Amino acid sequence: MSPYGDVLKSLPSFVNCPQSFQDMSVAADLWRCYSPQSDNWTESLMLNDPMVLAPVADAIRVEPEKRIRDRSATEKAILNAAKSLLAEEGFQNFGINAVARRAGCDKQLIYRYYGGLNGLVEAIGADLGNWVKDRIPEDTGGMFLLTYGDLMERLSLLFLEALRDDPLVRRIVAWEVSENTEQVRRLSEARSKALANWLDRMRGSLTPPKGVDVVAVNALLIAAIQHLVLSASAGGQCAGLALKTSKDWEKAATALKRIVRGVYG
Repeated sequence: MSPYGDVLKSLPSFVNCPQSFQDMSVAADLWRCYSPQSDNWTESLMLNDPMVLAPVADAIRVEPEKRIRDRSATEKAILNAAKSLLAEEGFQNFGINAVARRAGCDKQLIYRYYGGLNGLVEAIGADLGNWVKDRIPEDTGGMFLLTYGDLMERLSLLFLEALRDDPLVRRIVAWEVSENTEQVRRLSEARSKALANWLDRMRGSLTPPKGVDVVAVNALLIAAIQHLVLSASAGGQCAGLALKTSKDWEKAATALKRIVRGVYG
C-alpha cells in the first residue's frame, strides 16, 4: 500500500470544493489524476506529471500575490479613512469602530494590520513624514536660489500655501498647543522630524549668514506661519490683519518675505 494512499483517498472530497483553487482547472486536473484502484500510478502521476504540477504551482504563486494586493488596498483605505476622520472630527470621535465604518471594513482588520488604535495613529504620523515632500516640490519651480535667503523666502511661501490647503495638519498643529496626550505627541514628533529633515535636504550646499541661529529663526518663522493659518481658520484675522481674501494673504506673504530678508539678506 502506498504511504500516500490515505492522502489520495481523501482527494475526492477536497476537489469537490474547487473554490479552494485559484484556477478551476486545477480541481479538474487533480480529479482526473485520482484512481483508488491504482495508488502507485496515482502517486506517480500526482508527483511527476507537469500537467498537474504546473497549474498547482500557478495557484500557489498567484494566491499570495492577490492577498498582498488586497491587503495593500485595505491598509490604504483604513489609513485614508482615519486621516479624514481626524481632520473632520478630531480625537473626540476617533476610534476603531468609527474608522472601520468609514473605511468599509471589519474592525478586526485594523487590529491585524495596525495592531490597534495606537498603531494606526503611529501610521498616520509616519504618513505625515511625507506631507511636506508631497505638497512642496523639491524642484522649486525654476527659481534662482543663489543664497540661503532665497531658499527660505521661497520655502516659507510654499509652506504657507501648503498649510492653508491641509485641514488635517492644521488640526494637528492646534492639538500640539492645546492637548498633551500620547497620540498627539506621536503625531507632533513625526511632523517636527519631517520638517527638520525637509529643511536640511532643501538647503543643500547653501549656508546661512554667519552669526544667525538658523534653528531659532526658522522655528519662529514656522510658528508664525502656523499661527497665521490657524487664526485665519478660526476667525479670519490675526492681530488685526484680515485673512479672508487673496489680497489679505498677499499682504501676509509680503510681510513674511520682508522678515526673511531682514534676517537672511
